[in-house]
Amino acid sequence: MLEVDGLCVSYGAVVALSDVSFSARSGDTIAVLGANGAGKSSLLRAISGLAPVRAGSIRIAGEDVTAATPQARARLGLAHAMEGRRLFRQMSVEENLRLAWNFGGRQTPLPSALAEVFDRFPILAEKRRVPAGLLSGGQQQMVILSCTTIRRPRLLLLDEPSLGLAPIIVSQIYAFIGDFARESGATIVVSEQMAAIALRVADHGLALRRGKVAMAGRSADLSVGGLAAAYL
Repeated sequence: MLEVDGLCVSYGAVVALSDVSFSARSGDTIAVLGANGAGKSSLLRAISGLAPVRAGSIRIAGEDVTAATPQARARLGLAHAMEGRRLFRQMSVEENLRLAWNFGGRQTPLPSALAEVFDRFPILAEKRRVPAGLLSGGQQQMVILSCTTIRRPRLLLLDEPSLGLAPIIVSQIYAFIGDFARESGATIVVSEQMAAIALRVADHGLALRRGKVAMAGRSADLSVGGLAAAYL
């Protein structure tokens, strides 16, 4: 489903990624791990077409999208929740969800899609008419994940979904990610600093250090201690 080969990303003279390669099949969840500045966000942005690719290639479902626009990649079923709580803060929870559902191809009718979101996160049903900017950080992250998944993407990119959240909310967020992976069959790439929780839902892990792959393998084979050393 996703093939990244020899990827290099730079911003002017600053090299963010160097010779990064990995692949993921449909249904796989990949945890991209590393400290701040390791290149996690740049990798996800390159996959979605938002970061400049200097060398290498990216293929989605066998199609070379290295030079494709973000819109073209979205039409192939890619969805990307970037770092930070990027919502229309003056719009209600339901208005944010409706807008996300309208953006691109849909697999589920809107009433069914909304019902699924509210079944998954009952607190969002209670606050469906509340402006998103008035929600707690955890509730905002629930809206972001719901907006990203409401159209049932084939390839889902999640950048630091646990950032700034309380441990109990992080557990809920990752329970959602695990459930979505099992139910949808989508390929998921999630970037994280919290290796332990990410590896619990991921099939494979990829640790970045200064823009290069420092360690990679099956989640069950990667030790948190070894990953901590790879971050340094």
